[in-house]
Amino acid sequence: MNFKIDPSHSGASVLRRDFPSDFRWGCSTSSYQIEGAAQEDGRGESIWDRFCSEPGRIRDGSSGAVACDHYHRWPEDLDMAKQLGVNAYRFSIAWPRLLPQGRGAVNEKGLDFYSRLVDGMLERGLQPWATLYHWDLPQALQEQGGWANRATVDAFLEYTELVTRRLGDRVKHWITHNEPYCTAFLGNFEGNHAPGLKDHKTALLVCHHLLLSHGRAVPLIKRLVPDANVGITLSLHPISPASDSVEDAAAAIRHDGLRNRWFLDPLHGRGYPEDVLALLGSDAPQLLSNDLREIATPTDFLGVNYYFPERIENAPGVAPIATRVVETHGVERTAFGWEVDPEGMVTLLTRIQRDYAPNCVYLTENGSTFEDELLPDGRVEDVQRRSYLQRHLAAAQRAMAAGVPLKGYFAWSLLDNFEWAEGYLRRFGLAYVDFETQQRTLKASGQWYAQFLQPGEADR
Repeated sequence: MNFKIDPSHSGASVLRRDFPSDFRWGCSTSSYQIEGAAQEDGRGESIWDRFCSEPGRIRDGSSGAVACDHYHRWPEDLDMAKQLGVNAYRFSIAWPRLLPQGRGAVNEKGLDFYSRLVDGMLERGLQPWATLYHWDLPQALQEQGGWANRATVDAFLEYTELVTRRLGDRVKHWITHNEPYCTAFLGNFEGNHAPGLKDHKTALLVCHHLLLSHGRAVPLIKRLVPDANVGITLSLHPISPASDSVEDAAAAIRHDGLRNRWFLDPLHGRGYPEDVLALLGSDAPQLLSNDLREIATPTDFLGVNYYFPERIENAPGVAPIATRVVETHGVERTAFGWEVDPEGMVTLLTRIQRDYAPNCVYLTENGSTFEDELLPDGRVEDVQRRSYLQRHLAAAQRAMAAGVPLKGYFAWSLLDNFEWAEGYLRRFGLAYVDFETQQRTLKASGQWYAQFLQPGEADR
């Protein structure tokens, strides 16, 4: 795909040369959201295939069966990433495409696909960043209890070994899990993501097994790929009380405990927060003697997905910890209803650095959805997303100036895609996808990102 950069899309408020020369610039995707080919070349069923087949689960009644047809169109998509000027490409691997039953028989055609994909990245100068788990658990494992079954930890390690043995000669950057909060709570407590369960105790057990599988996978990857950089990606939010009341202040602490500290604390060797454990009572997961030590296995980086802040009020009787997220009126919002708050990124990243001091941090996702329209002349003038990008990159600079060891930024996402429970109603892409024709059209935001990433005189 070829495109010309419109000079009017350049932004003077933030410049690439203001970032370190070794800063990693990328875009992110995930397997179920873009690949399609759900029943091709031996791929097994995932929990999202099953979830989408159940009436009423997806807002527009769709599924990821075709999505962006990336399985067949990946050379075009990688060409576009190259032409954007990014030097890294974050993708995820579909577990059921490699192990259709979750364990056991290997699907060589699936491995061959990812091997070709990685070679394609390297040929285009794109550093591969592989996410091992971005929510598409094999359905066969879900029928055995899914992530609530401790045996799934062992299955994940078998899958991890298979992938790293095949791709580790070329892939050096690995993310074990994407957003374990969403896997655990959206999928197993709120029920609006696959597998669609609504049990709080199950969600907490799922979360524990996800973290445990991460901790055990890190040394396995390091053993098989000695020069690997390994981390985990968390969805994190700056939390504040909705009012000055003592009750809301206490509620914000409780909410932060389950939303942020429940993940950050054990990953950094502190165990699960005692105040949250006291609230959870018998719902808290039962731990074996080495679990917390294994979860706290040192990593090379922390991946942070930042989208919006959360303001919290005390809500007696609301399960599980008597808190509620409230909307602030009169603020800018995306089409998803998410508040646009670049300064929240600074608040979040500086808090992480102050409280946990990770070796280095990557913004592994940051993006926005708006009501994009393909104009008759073929343009998509998503000026809001362009502004969003500019302001969040400026916020990234401020965080770095405040001492955050931020080493890279990955825009979400390269393409409009299957947006989980929203189906195709929400568009996050730098490129517009016509899902009838599969034609890709770079949006104004993508034009700006490409202009921004062009080396200036000071960068040459």
